Amino acid sequence: MAGADRATEWARHWTYAELPDLDLLRARYVRHTFPRHSHEGYVFGAVTGGVEDVGLPGGTVHATPGTVVMINPEVPHTARPGQPGGWTYDTLYPSACVVNDIAAEVTPLRGTVWFGETRTTDPYAARLITQVHRAAEEGNALAADSLLRVLVVRLLDRHGSVLPRTTPRAGGARDAERARLALEGRMDAPPTLEALAAELGTSPFALLRAFKKEYGMPPHAWLTDARVRRARRLLDAGTAPAEAAAAVGFTDQPHLNRHFTRIVGVPPGAYQRERGVYRRGRPAS
Repeated sequence: MAGADRATEWARHWTYAELPDLDLLRARYVRHTFPRHSHEGYVFGAVTGGVEDVGLPGGTVHATPGTVVMINPEVPHTARPGQPGGWTYDTLYPSACVVNDIAAEVTPLRGTVWFGETRTTDPYAARLITQVHRAAEEGNALAADSLLRVLVVRLLDRHGSVLPRTTPRAGGARDAERARLALEGRMDAPPTLEALAAELGTSPFALLRAFKKEYGMPPHAWLTDARVRRARRLLDAGTAPAEAAAAVGFTDQPHLNRHFTRIVGVPPGAYQRERGVYRRGRPAS
């Protein structure tokens, strides 16, 4: 892992072809910290050793063995060691489609489901997460699929609800959304905060406050996270890391490597290798 002591830190971020729309991460981190970021899908994490501190909008969650952390889509969060020895964990990242389809099949929940708690003490659910990893690593598709469904149903039954209806959006929220769309469209050459605010007819500080309130992070942090997301899609499609870096607006490949490793947990090259991505007719190196 780039920038880490290989004798003490390791990580594998991968996919299992038989379970589409699911990412898996198994790792041990001692000094690594994840900056504020979010995911398009859900996060179900089970610490298997040590302590992980997860920073969420409602405060810091201390994840220990036997607990499960549940993070909803697009919820900004951080992660860092909760003790000097760091933490080891197994994490599942199912897409929103996977979770919502399971909810529609076996629960009364319809639409976008939401987990009202971010941490639960549930050793059985934690073991299920680890067992999904083990089954996928062994190539046991039937077991991996079955265990994933048992896990999701258990968490939905105990902690799931339907995403509450939103109230009409205020002007600041609309400005934040317009700013987000503008940044998405000009990711490789974004405007300054002052220029963006002028385009939207507001002030820089008003836009900064509105954006952070709406998306949980300031525009520059959101843009870094969005660039990494887009880079992941390019890497999944076989784009070389250097080309992906240029396409999403990073200065060069080392710039991508640094931010990608901080947010995803592994460097771009290792990410492609573990996912079996082929690049220009050869395995990623």
